[in-house]
Amino acid sequence: MLTLDGGVATELERLGIPGESPWWTTLLSEQKRRVLRAVHAEYLASGAQIVTANTFRCNTRALQDAGLDKAGYAWMVHAAVGVAMAARNDGGGGRTLVAGSMAPVEDCYRPDLVPPDDELRAEHGWLATEMMRAGVDLVLIETMNTEREARIALERVRAAGGRAWVSFVCSDGALLLSGEPLAEAARAVEADGAEAVLVNCTPLAQTEECLRVLGDVCQGPIGAYPNVERRSPSDNGGPLPVAVAPEEFAATLGRWHDELGATLLGGCCGTRPAHISALRERLGDGE
Repeated sequence: MLTLDGGVATELERLGIPGESPWWTTLLSEQKRRVLRAVHAEYLASGAQIVTANTFRCNTRALQDAGLDKAGYAWMVHAAVGVAMAARNDGGGGRTLVAGSMAPVEDCYRPDLVPPDDELRAEHGWLATEMMRAGVDLVLIETMNTEREARIALERVRAAGGRAWVSFVCSDGALLLSGEPLAEAARAVEADGAEAVLVNCTPLAQTEECLRVLGDVCQGPIGAYPNVERRSPSDNGGPLPVAVAPEEFAATLGRWHDELGATLLGGCCGTRPAHISALRERLGDGE
């Protein structure tokens, strides 16, 4: 049993750092890096056993779209991992892991924008290589909305010598946002070498449905870190209301552990250190 951290962007926004695309802007100044380090530290103090580096959009496409040079800005990957490692070294325990975050190269919620395979291999390969050079313990390939991109990202991480977990974002019916069945995608990435399969950035009800599917088809560890934001069409940016209180969050995820066999649990958008603290209390030692 391992407890992941919670929503980093949620905390950064609460502290006055807007979640502006491409989301690595927190790495561009020493002051913002100190805030990011404090967020990691707060999650570790709340009981997280995995701290996820802020590399969510440190890919070549995002850098190029912003007019930046990929070779000169590999330092941002290393800076993000370095901040997470510093927080881990200060406040983590012996089991604490630093994960690099690898997201879709285009848009987490737009499977129609996933680029061709050769572009995916080049871009995920670059980021995987830089993560390995930075020394992450594992790569969290997350918020994947198609089987194709998930498998190529995993292929590139393994080619770079890394270990990886794969996490999908899903809709009703245990389907990826692409419409593909989660069951088939989970089987595929597990066969390709994913050490664990998870679901993230998905509301509680849909996540539970997905965990039941993962429990049926996966041979290795399964888990989830759900989205608990209250979203509406009128959202105008900034922190969104939290739809699930820490106590309810902990009770639900604790039940997922007890009844569905989920052993990797944490939070995505909207979750805060209080959610992780309540979850750790519910799970106990988590051994």
